[in-house]
Formats: sequence, C-alpha cells, structure tokens
Amino acid sequence: MQTKNQEKPIELRIDRDFGDIINTYFDFLKQNLKKFTNVFLSYNGIFLIGLLIVSYLLVSGVIGVITNDENSVMETVVSGSEAYIMYFAVGGLLFFLIFLMVAVLNYSLSTSYMIKYEELNGQNFNKTEVWEEVKNNLGSIIVFILLLIPLFIGLMIAAMVLTFIPLIGMLVQYVLQYFVMAWVGVSFFVMIKEKRGVTDALGEGWNLVSKNFWKSVGSNFILGFLIGLLFIVLIMIPGILIGIYTFHVVQNDVDLTASIVPTIIYTLGTCLLLIIGVYSQCLSQFVNGLLYFSLHEKTYNLNSRGKIDQIGLKDQ
Repeated sequence: MQTKNQEKPIELRIDRDFGDIINTYFDFLKQNLKKFTNVFLSYNGIFLIGLLIVSYLLVSGVIGVITNDENSVMETVVSGSEAYIMYFAVGGLLFFLIFLMVAVLNYSLSTSYMIKYEELNGQNFNKTEVWEEVKNNLGSIIVFILLLIPLFIGLMIAAMVLTFIPLIGMLVQYVLQYFVMAWVGVSFFVMIKEKRGVTDALGEGWNLVSKNFWKSVGSNFILGFLIGLLFIVLIMIPGILIGIYTFHVVQNDVDLTASIVPTIIYTLGTCLLLIIGVYSQCLSQFVNGLLYFSLHEKTYNLNSRGKIDQIGLKDQ
C-alpha cells in the first residue's frame, strides 16, 4: 500500500507567487521532515560527537576562567588558569573548523535531498542516493564555499558601515542580507542540479534572483523569521531548565569545580544549541530550493512545455 506522501508528491517545478511558496514550504516540511531528519542524523554522527567534545572544551574553559577569577591574581596564576584559557582557545578553534564542515555538509545534504525529491517525484529514493549526490559534487562544493568567504567578509564590512546610518541603514542591511542568502542558496541549487561550474552557477543564480528581487528577499525573510521562531521554541524548554539551574548556582554560591554536574549540564546545553542551529540551517536551504524551482520555471517554462508536449502526443 502506498503512503500518503507517495500518493500525492509535491510538484516543485511550478511558478509560484510569494504566498504559494510559503504554503508549499510547510507542506514540504510536513511530508519530508521525518525522512530528512533520518538523513541528517545518519551522516552527522561523527560531527555531532565532535560538537559534543568542542562544547566540553568551551564550557570547561569558561568555568575554569570564571572560578579562577574569584581568586587573587597570584592565586590565578598558580592555580593554572592558563590551562583553562587553552581549553577555551582549542575548543574555539575546533568549534570553527567542525561547525564549518557541519554547515557545508548539511547545506549540501538539504540541497541534494530536494533535488532527488524533484527528480524522482518524491518517491523511491533513499539516504544513500542523497549522499552520492553530495559526493559527486564535492569538488565544486568546496570551491563554492571558498569563493563565499571573501563575499561574506565584504557583507560583514558593509553591515558594519550601515549600522552608522540610523533606521535606513538597518533596513538596507536586512534587505542586503536576505538578498545574498537567496542568491547564494539558489546558486548552490543551480550548481548541483544543472551541473554547472561555480562561477557560472553564481551568475545564473544572480540572474534568477535579481529579476525576482522582492519575492526572493521576502521569502527568505518571512520563512527565516518563522524558522527562527521554531528554533526558539525548540531550545525554550532546555533553556529554561538550564536557566533555573544557573539561578540555583548563583543564589547558593555553588562551587562549579567541586562537581562534574555543572560541566555536563552546560556541555549538553551548548551542544544541543549548536545541533539545533545546524538543523535550522538545513530547513532554511529548503526555502531556496522552492525559490530555485519556482524562478527557474518562471524564466524557462520547461515543466509547462513538457506537459503541453505530453498532451500533444496523447492527442495524436
């Protein structure tokens, strides 16, 4: 017996307006969240362990520095706060490297998942096929990410400059930010789906997004805001529990170094925050997937032409 998902797959290659993109996004999530989460967990195991280790180093470093700051300067030196600072520094470096790899991996996984869904009409594809799509484009993905580094450095500089312009600067900053998110996300889909070179994909992505500027910016803003709310909801319960524990620690002057419990609690909390952040990024890339298929169909009309050709063949 076919499942409901198999009976009614969502047709992605349709020219949709702003409201339809938002509605279709939630329909897609409802249909694919469980399956994609399985893909996410399957290929992130070692990195999730890495994030747990990094979280431990960061938390140990912070707790060590805080507890040593309660002592005098000479006692701090003797007690070895330099070791805690080293924990924090090493943890910070590993965090940057691991989080970058995790972000690239999951940006690629969510893109490949959506491409496979569209190619096979939502049916009969598994996590291995999604991973193969990533592996087959690994070289282009690495080059793409490297080219984005100077782009985002420039975006950060522009954002800093715009902060000095009251109100208007903030609005321009947000518009620029969501335009770049749409451009990069759509270009990534172009590169994977159409097997184009990196610069060619960025050019095509620019062409699609710039011609549909407000639809692209609006879709990323609204859905990004809603995903952000979902992120807050997911971390609310553990956040409240950790907040209550922190209040207990402060009010009762608990010695954080006297027990391993504070380190475990804060480590798990930090790790959970990082994992949810990465997962939210995956969900954000699905927005650009819908945007890509919609803008591509609006520009080239391939799906509609194919349907007309099929009708013509049936009539013959």
